[in-house]
Amino acid sequence: MWNRLLLSLSIACGVVYFVTLPWQPYPASFAIKGLSIGALALMAFNARKPLLGIALSISALGDVLLDLDPERLFVFGLGSFLVAHLVYITLFLRSRRSRPLPGSTESTGAILVFLFVVSVGLWLIPSLGNLAVPVALYMCAITTMVLSAILARFSNHWVAVGGVLFLISDTLLAINKFKQPVPYHDFLIWGTYYAGQYGIAVGFVRHMQTLAQQRS
Repeated sequence: MWNRLLLSLSIACGVVYFVTLPWQPYPASFAIKGLSIGALALMAFNARKPLLGIALSISALGDVLLDLDPERLFVFGLGSFLVAHLVYITLFLRSRRSRPLPGSTESTGAILVFLFVVSVGLWLIPSLGNLAVPVALYMCAITTMVLSAILARFSNHWVAVGGVLFLISDTLLAINKFKQPVPYHDFLIWGTYYAGQYGIAVGFVRHMQTLAQQRS
């Protein structure tokens, strides 16, 4: 029951934040943004998935920082998400079930993601200036997170798809910030980001529930 209420709160806050993007910033917008992912973190802790809860909590902190001052606090927000990705990587590697066979869907997906990130990175890095090193480190972290999600072979596709959506969101953010304007970037970035975090959170919890049912 509590998990359903927390998921409903998360979705409600995510939708409100999405709909009100044209009027931001406004008082308490940071709280609505933080609760969108913070409620998912509480759901994870309630489901006794502490690492997932920690990753989501740190992500929520990054969301709040970027909402409060996206320019001055950008590096701190980036650092928060970097740590969140490291926690996700630990979680996914610990949950990996078996090695994918060469030529499998997982292997193909991982290769495509890797080629995509390398291509975007080579295109973006000349425009990053003093932020080239931190952004490059962040790109390595989120890429590893997505690859670990794909190769973990979860019992559903939610986690892997969520990771890819997270990557798309951050790619759009980087292109808009450092390279060229992206039409409707606010809506595209938030929509893919929230869907990605939701997919990771719900997919992982459902995966663990499936494993528990199989053992019983």
